[in-house]
Amino acid sequence: MQPIISLTQKSTLSGHSAILVSGIRDLPRKLVTGPEITYLRKRFKEKGKEVITINRLGLLLFICRVEKGKLSHKRAEQWRKRGEGLLSTLSDHKAEQITLLDTGNHNLEILAMAEGMALGNYQFLRYRSDAEEKESKLKEIFISSPGVKKEMIRQLNALVDAVYRCRSLVNEPVNTLNAEALAAAIQEMGNAAGIQTEVFGIDKIRELKMGGLLSVNKGSPDPPTFTIMEYKPAKPVNSKPIVLVGKGVVYDTGGLSLKPASFMDTMKSDMAGAAAVACALYAVAKAGLPVHLSALIPATDNRPDGNAYVPGDIITMMDNTTVEVLNTDAEGRLLLADALTYAKNYKPMLVIDLATLTGAAQVAIGKFGMVGIHSGAGRYMETLKESGQKVYERIAEFPFWDEYAELLKSEVADLKNIGGPQAGAITAGKFLAHFIDYPWIHLDIAGVAFLDKKEGYKTAGGTGVGVRLLFEFLKVVSMKIAKV
Repeated sequence: MQPIISLTQKSTLSGHSAILVSGIRDLPRKLVTGPEITYLRKRFKEKGKEVITINRLGLLLFICRVEKGKLSHKRAEQWRKRGEGLLSTLSDHKAEQITLLDTGNHNLEILAMAEGMALGNYQFLRYRSDAEEKESKLKEIFISSPGVKKEMIRQLNALVDAVYRCRSLVNEPVNTLNAEALAAAIQEMGNAAGIQTEVFGIDKIRELKMGGLLSVNKGSPDPPTFTIMEYKPAKPVNSKPIVLVGKGVVYDTGGLSLKPASFMDTMKSDMAGAAAVACALYAVAKAGLPVHLSALIPATDNRPDGNAYVPGDIITMMDNTTVEVLNTDAEGRLLLADALTYAKNYKPMLVIDLATLTGAAQVAIGKFGMVGIHSGAGRYMETLKESGQKVYERIAEFPFWDEYAELLKSEVADLKNIGGPQAGAITAGKFLAHFIDYPWIHLDIAGVAFLDKKEGYKTAGGTGVGVRLLFEFLKVVSMKIAKV
């Protein structure tokens, strides 16, 4: 259950509470007793003791010490983790609500704490027979802080809602979420947020000659889909839309270039890019950001069945580029290429694609961030990296030298779909860059989209990575454009 974050004016302790203080002198004397202050003074002297718990006959009081100095990106992340860190104790007490009290100008810390607590409370219990017993009881997080405004709370609730939806989509198995089911879920979500959504079926995809998407789909018993979302507020700040593109491979066996079994069990997450862009657009619409935004989501599974495409095939893409297929497990770039070609219809201000595209990206930087490359979008990339630091979904920008394109030259076609054993994340990007004529950023989220075990507020399974990053970026960009 997603806990709802709300503002409150109350400054008394009537239930489970957390108080943010810079030091003992900031503790409201009407809220803590003399013996408690003596106890806290002693505990505050302990190095590294930033959160102290007092149990008042079943009512929990957390005293959270705020460090001196300006809030850095790293410290904001620490406050998210502190918020998540209170959840196990609250769960033990079956707490349904908690109030966060700010005794000073700590509005950024208190918001980060609430965010971490709300995100960490996510559970995927749909298929658990003991779901009712396991479900978290936390329903409400109240914030009392003079620096926190209603609009901040509205945006945070929309963002948490979107991350929950993204995680659940990624966690859903392919036997219940094939390409058509993904499109239906996105359409339902779009309707809930007032987003215009259209789904192309296989006949329209054939009419458009999306050879990449159709080729990957050839081994599947289920048809592909191509979903288009558009959010255009009454007075958008941008005259040309920003377009988001997400890889929607709902399950990836590798096709005839079959993955080892040990690498296949998490491949329901190969549509995490699609989930991220759809849910980011949902968050933007729910929060009412004044930005014209579209999302393109090509979707299919990749299986080695029937008339599946094979290594050695030469396929024709939507823009008539011919591609020699050397590895059917390099499928994501094929359907993304068709989507990037379709994006030309929008004459976009910027296109950003998100994809669990290469193992090379994961090998390069692990689970600590995503790989980013761009073409003609330098200033946007800098803003995106800054947004990534702020929400701690960090981007490592890779070089994008012209020489990498040489690795994709084919003897029998315009391109081949892999560039060899070196620089795999970059050559995958070079393949995609062949299909663009606009400012473009590519984010490879392979290492961060799915976790084997919980890491703070990033729960096991789908992490929802990309949603918070894109939302923050779009919020900043819309404000910058509005000032021009």
